Amino acid sequence: MVFAHRGSSAAFAEHTRAAYLQALADGADGVECDVHLTRDQHVVLLHDANLDRTSDGTGPVAERTLRELRHLDVSSWKGVRIPEAYGARSEQLLTLPELLDILRGAGRPVKLAIELKHPSPYQLKLEDRVLEVLRSEGWDPKSSSVDNVAVTFMSFSPDSVRHLLSSVPPEYICQLVDDVDIRAIRGGLGFGMITGGAIANLMRATQAEGERILDNGEVGLAGPGIEYVRRHPAAVQRWLASGRRFRVWTVDSEQDVALCAGLGIQEVTTNVPARVLNQLQVASPQGR
Repeated sequence: MVFAHRGSSAAFAEHTRAAYLQALADGADGVECDVHLTRDQHVVLLHDANLDRTSDGTGPVAERTLRELRHLDVSSWKGVRIPEAYGARSEQLLTLPELLDILRGAGRPVKLAIELKHPSPYQLKLEDRVLEVLRSEGWDPKSSSVDNVAVTFMSFSPDSVRHLLSSVPPEYICQLVDDVDIRAIRGGLGFGMITGGAIANLMRATQAEGERILDNGEVGLAGPGIEYVRRHPAAVQRWLASGRRFRVWTVDSEQDVALCAGLGIQEVTTNVPARVLNQLQVASPQGR
């Protein structure tokens, strides 16, 4: 299964209407999205907690209303012209219900992987609100589906995962895991030695708890990054052998696609779904 990471985000700005329409045109089996809550409690599709990187706005997403976010340009930073068929610039920001409408229009079964982003100023209210929105759209918890859309949930936060387990069957929940890079925390994120070390320790504890959740078989899906797969082959084999289904992110290169296929990994998330699908088709014409 090939999931489009934030849509076909190599082609168009991530999380935009254009990126998701392109993902469907590319033939992706599913799409992935990250969600945050606005000040007025709408579920919006954005990766970062702040607006600075992917819009002409600034500051926390949680401090803006949906109406305020609608006035921002979330696509021009990519430097790619959006075809008229993919909507106007003012239509590129999406809420979760709007993404569901796009996926309903695919005319075929589509998978949706929702990542709940933490830390959130709204804490676990984020999970409750996402589930509330899905129920209002006709989501069936037992099958975790809305019409033709099969929904799964992901988070790096063990608290988020365990909170979701009270409402969602474990086979539809993915515990994300990744290695902690203390150099990136201290340098790339602008933290000093003491603050960076404290954050790194917290992140290591979170990673260890996520690994325990997978070791204990509390959820059905394991979600390591591709670097984690390379660095921890024993954990990967252990979880595969115990029946965890894998969804590996972000798998873009031919070498990484081949590595995942060779390991028997069932799902990959990629910025270039058309290219990955083509590689898999060439490698195994009967497998798609």
